[in-house]
Formats: sequence, structure tokens, C-alpha cells
Amino acid sequence: MGVNRTLASMNRKVRIVLIITACCAVLIGIGIGIAIGATKNIQNFENIGDYKPAVPSQILDIKDRLITEFFSDEKREIVSIDELPRHLIYALITREDQDFFKHHGFSLRGTLRAGLNLILGRYFSGGSTITQQIAGHLYANRSEISFTRKLKELWWALQLERSLTKYEILELYLNKMYFGSGVYGVEAASRFYFNHSARDLTLAESVALVIQLANPVRYNPIRYPNRLKKIQYEVLQQMVRLGYATQEDADQSFEEYWSNYDYTRSSSSTAFLEREDKAPYFSEYVRQELNELLYGSLDIYKDGFIVHTTLNLDFQERADQLMREGIAKVNADYQASSANRMVFAEEKFIPLIDLLSLTFNIEDIRVAGTKSRQKSVALYQKQINPILDIASMLMGAEDLKFAARIGYSKAQKSAKKNTVEGALVTLENSTGYILAMVGGSRFESINQFNRAVQAKVQPGSAFKPLYYAAAVERKKITPATMLYDGPVVFWNDDGTPYTPMNYKGEWQGPVLARTALAKSMNVPSLKILDAVGFDAAIQTAAALLGIEDPNEIERTFPRKYPLGLGIISISPLQMARAFATMANQGREVVPLAIRYIEDRNGKIILEPEKELRNAQRKKGKAAQIISPQTAYIMTDIMKSTVEFGTLAYAANTVNGLPMPMAGKTGTTQNWSDIWTVGYSPYYTTAIWFGFDQPGNSLGVNQTGATVPGPIWARFMKDIHTNLPPKDFPRPDGIINMSVTARSGLIPPPGYTGKTIQEVFIAGTEPKKFDDFHEFEMERNQITLDRLRNAILPQEVPLEEAIPNVGLQIDPRILTGSPPPSRKATVPSEQPAPRKKESRNPLLD
Repeated sequence: MGVNRTLASMNRKVRIVLIITACCAVLIGIGIGIAIGATKNIQNFENIGDYKPAVPSQILDIKDRLITEFFSDEKREIVSIDELPRHLIYALITREDQDFFKHHGFSLRGTLRAGLNLILGRYFSGGSTITQQIAGHLYANRSEISFTRKLKELWWALQLERSLTKYEILELYLNKMYFGSGVYGVEAASRFYFNHSARDLTLAESVALVIQLANPVRYNPIRYPNRLKKIQYEVLQQMVRLGYATQEDADQSFEEYWSNYDYTRSSSSTAFLEREDKAPYFSEYVRQELNELLYGSLDIYKDGFIVHTTLNLDFQERADQLMREGIAKVNADYQASSANRMVFAEEKFIPLIDLLSLTFNIEDIRVAGTKSRQKSVALYQKQINPILDIASMLMGAEDLKFAARIGYSKAQKSAKKNTVEGALVTLENSTGYILAMVGGSRFESINQFNRAVQAKVQPGSAFKPLYYAAAVERKKITPATMLYDGPVVFWNDDGTPYTPMNYKGEWQGPVLARTALAKSMNVPSLKILDAVGFDAAIQTAAALLGIEDPNEIERTFPRKYPLGLGIISISPLQMARAFATMANQGREVVPLAIRYIEDRNGKIILEPEKELRNAQRKKGKAAQIISPQTAYIMTDIMKSTVEFGTLAYAANTVNGLPMPMAGKTGTTQNWSDIWTVGYSPYYTTAIWFGFDQPGNSLGVNQTGATVPGPIWARFMKDIHTNLPPKDFPRPDGIINMSVTARSGLIPPPGYTGKTIQEVFIAGTEPKKFDDFHEFEMERNQITLDRLRNAILPQEVPLEEAIPNVGLQIDPRILTGSPPPSRKATVPSEQPAPRKKESRNPLLD
């Protein structure tokens, strides 16, 4: 009887299994029918397996070194199955599909188990072969839990097995699958987790990677190393049992893996967060250009483009280092001697303390020190605060002390919010290649503003060479043109007066144009602007800066005299372009970031550089912004800036530059923006420091000569280290001539004063002899005689006593009166109607 009951029980189990099997068979048949129906429109099965996985685009520098990669949710690198170690393949089939080389795409046992789980309401999992898994990822919705999805996977798995070899399926699988932490494909996973190629995976590393395939969160090697360790050991032992590894190799690899494991790595690490970008501001600039070049269905994050750029990573690394140090130093200086805090101290407390000193006749409590010493933070702490404490105790003015501390505290907080930023950009003169780009202090989620390109700031005196070039081009001036540096009032067309001052508030009298630019004198420069006219100055400046739209030109360049001191808004990249054009013999330089683009197979699909060169050739003469002769003259003048002008200090800080260089500094009103833009025969570099928000001051000692100047000199010296020295090419039509250093005219016979060799565009050289020395001797004699009251009667008009020497110098300078000018009126007077005069306004 017991035997009968056992047989009956077995029969019932068999019947249940048969019923379940029959039901599954029916469901499978229905599902296959559905799957076939879903794929009935697909006729070309030979393309099955021609999968193009999402691949990041690679950004390469000019030497084909990787700068960064662009990817969104899938970080992937394609690798061939032939390049992968055998133990990786063995680890995969041990963990995922031990019958892989035996079946034809599916495992009936695994499929029935999955179906039974679904019938019983349990979590749908397991049972899929490697082929089914890849088929599901390619052709089905893996998030769907249903028979239909499983049967679609089965259908497509059969097609894959028919179309591809086993090793082709493995290659497809290993390049497609997700390995956790934002990485897809075994090559990207190996580089992310182990910092080397999948080609070099050890046995234990291979096992650690394939474990991620089943559950990339639970067994993540970074987040949950202990969970991984247990499963890793079990898989290694299974590989030993299956004959895929020896016990010795398994144990040794396991021990090496964990003895070298990095427990300090952040558990929140992902491929995106750890994405390396060696030039983030430049990369973002390239990304924006790619979005304009690649449109439609093309995707820079998934289509695997290879972008060959102009950047030189060697230059970029040095630029990053120097600008990082420079920005840090300027910020430290700003915080230590904040103009905000000093204005607060000087305007609020120092007058109050002086009043207390006078009231009580206590000289010792006056705040000591010159203005330069009062930039120190110690001024408040060591002098003002103790005095206010005493005053509050003596006079019961506790509110005074409280208000002082509150005000000082607010000033400190305000200063901390106003961070000094900086930017650098370097161009190759002959090509316009952007070789280095720094857009700010640090590229991060809250600081991606690229100041090298997007910032619109005032260039100050760095703008002067642009309209000097217009004057040289139109033969209004030469380097030897004499200009008078003295007080003057310019009248704008709207009737408003403009009274410029030099940086130090000093006047130099007669100077040559070369010296005026080299030493950044304001009045002589504005006289040149006045002589050449706003139309010509703006036309040349706009062309040099690359501004072509008439509306933008009108917005950018105000037709007022402050224009001559750089009261416009432009970017460092535009300034670099303008100066590079002068270095390029006046021929247009267009900044270029992308040379050409390849698809994932290495086929060139776009050539931006080739298109640019073709466009420039079509321009013909229009691409010649200024003549080669004008460019040479401007370069020669700006070489003096480096030799004895505002960049001489910078050149001295590096013990001299390796070859001739030219440039200009700029400092805006209230020391808000400071610049250095300069070039060699090879490269042009523009550097800017300032604030994102206007209205702040860097401090009186922070100028273009003292801050960006030395950085420019160091950077330019470093990037020219391995280059042969050369000078700027000299075009035809340039002559040299000896002139007097005082007037820029021809030395007369017997002249014993100082002479200089000057360059001129042929036809613009001086034709007159310098007779200024005769006037000077006469002036000295008359002055001496007047002092002695000997020979000059008071009734004799002074004009009659001074011979006409051909120079338009007002003889009333002998009496101390300011020289008159057609614009030299006091600001309170109404401007006289402007008249065209034949005399030279530069000497006014």
C-alpha cells in the first residue's frame, strides 16, 4: 500500500509537470507567434548584429593626445574580442552561461524556470543565456517583465546565433553591457575600476567585472567591496572546478587583488564624476562649436566622433599653472588690502579720528602712514579699532564702536564675495590655432563661465594700438611724430567736455609717438584718435577684432573720446585676435579650435580648418586688415613697450625674453580690469584679471604691468623654449632713418644732441631739419635775460622776441601759461564750434 501511495504521488507530480510543460509550450508558441508578428516587417536579417553602441566622442589635442571625452549616460570604449585575455571569457561563461558553447541561443531549463517563477508570482529573474541577454538589450525592453519580452528575446537570440559566431556574440556582449558606475563595455569598466585597459585584466579583476553584470549596484567593487569579495572567491573556485584556472592562479590573483585594493576611493565615484578633462574651458568651447557643426541625428555624446583640435596640452598645462597661481595671489592681495574695506575706513573713521585729534589737541591719535601703507588690513586692527575703543569709553559713545565693527564686518564679507577672476588665451599667429585657453579660476558646476570667450570687459590702454594702427595706415602719424603731453579738454560731439589725465597725473611735454604708446600716455594717444577721426579708428579696430555686424559695431564703439582709453566691452579672445593680426603682417587671423572631425571608423566627415582657409582665400585683399607695412611699424613701436615701456618690468622678471616680442598693457579706471596682450613672431597671448561684477577695484598697485605682465612674460618664455629665435619679418617699403630723439626730425649739420634710428613707411619719413635746438637756445637766453632784467623791455611783445622756428609751440610757455588749443578750454566754458584747421593738432 505504501508503494502504491508513492507511485500515485509520483504520477500526480508527473501530471503536474506535464501540464505545466504543456501550458508553457502553448504559451511559448503563442509568444513566438507574437514575436514573429512583431518582427514581420523586418526583411533583412543579415544586418542582425550590426550594432553601433553608444561611444563617447574623443577630443584630441594638436599632437593627438586625449584632452577629454564627451558622453552622457554611457561611458564606453570598443575593444575587439581578440585583444581580451582568455580568462575574462572563461570568467564570463562561468558566471553567466556555462553551456554557452553548447547551446544555440537558449536554455530550455532556464526558460522553464523563468516561466514557473512568473506563474507562481515570484520575482522574474534568471534563465537567460548570454545570447538572450544581448538580444534583449538590443531588441527588447528589458524593464518589461512578461512572457512576451522573454519570447522576443528568444526569437532574436535564435537570429543572432544564426548570423554571428560565438565569439562575435561575446564581443558584442562585452562591448554593450552595463558594468555599473556609469560605465558600459568591458574596456571602459576596466579603465574606470582598475585604471588600465581590459587587455591587461588579471584573473581576479576579470571575475570582479563579470559579477557586475547580474547586479551592478549590489556587487559594486567601490561601494560594497565585502559583498564582492565573497562572490568573487566563489566564482574563482568554480572556474577551478570547471578547469578554466588552476588553484594556484586563482588563489594568487585573489590575494593580489585585495592586497592592492584602494579602500580610500570615494564610494560615490562614477565615470562621469571622475571624467578627466585637461582643458575644461577649451573643451566646453569645442562642445559648443560641435553642436553647431553636427546637427540632425548626429550625437556628440554617443556617436564616437574623434575631434582633432588645435590645443597644445603642454602649453595648456603651463597656462593652467601660472593662472592658478596668479589668480590665487591677486585674490590674496585683494582680501588683505581690500579697497572696499579701505574706502570704508578712510571715508568713515579716519576723518572722525582726525576730528577727535583736533578737538582734544591730541596729535598722537591721528592715523599715521601714507596712503600706500593704509592698504593694509592692520590699519583697522592696529590703529582705528583701538582709538575707537578709547573714544567710546571716554565719551560714552558705545554705539560708535558697535557701528564701526558692524560696518567693518560687512565690508569684509563683501570683499570675500567679490572674487578676482582671470583668463588667458594663446593663438598661433600664422594659423589662428587656439593653443591654450584658461577661462577662470576653476571650472565647476557653479563656475563654467568662460571669461576668455564670453566675458565682455574694458581693455583700457591695451586698446590704443588698434587706433594707432589706423593712424599709421592713413599716414597721420609715424613713430617719430612729435606729440604734446599736457592738460587739454576735448569736446565730444554732444557738447560734453572730456578732460583726460595720465595714470600718474604727470605731464611729459613734447614726446614722440613711439614713447607715448610704450609708456601708455593718454593725452597724446587721444590726440592721435582726434587726428585720425572716429570713423577710421572704429573701422580699423572693428576689423582687427573681427566685428563685422554694423549693429554690433555701433553698440561696441561709442563715438566719444573715452573710446581712446578703451571704454568698450570686448573679450580676451578678440584682443588676442587683433594683436595676432598685427603679428601676421596685417592679414586676418581667425581663432580656430577644431581642425577636422572623424567618425568612429576614422573617416573624416568635417574639416573646419579647410573650410576656413578656402573662405579666407575667397576674401582676397579683404583679408588684409592693415598693410604689412603698417603692421610692421606697429610691431616695432610695441617692441619698445617691452624694451623700455610698461612691459619692461615683466621682461626683467624672467631675465629677458628669448626673442623680440611686442605688446601692450592696459589698466581701466579704478583698477577694475588689468590686461597684458603681447606677441612674438610665433604666438600671441592675451591675459586679463578682474571681476565678474563691475564696480570693484583690485587696488592701486594692481596694474597690467605688475600683475598679468610678469605672467605673460613667464608663459611666453616657457612656450618658446625649444623654438629657434627669429625676428618679425620686414616687408618691402620700410626704411630706416636717423632722427633726433627730441623732435623726430632730421638732425641738422653739426647736431650734437641724441639721435635714434627710426623706422618709417617709405614716403612718410621726415623732410625737415630739427631746428628745435635753436629755439631752445634762444629761449634759454631770453629767460636768463629776463631774470636779469637786462635786455628785454617789458613793452616788447613776447611773440616778437621769439623767432618763428617752424614748430607750433606756444611762446607763452615761457610765462608759465598753459599752451592754447582749439580744444583747450576750461570745462565751464561752452565749446566753440569745431572748425577744420590746417595746422597739426597733435602738437596742441
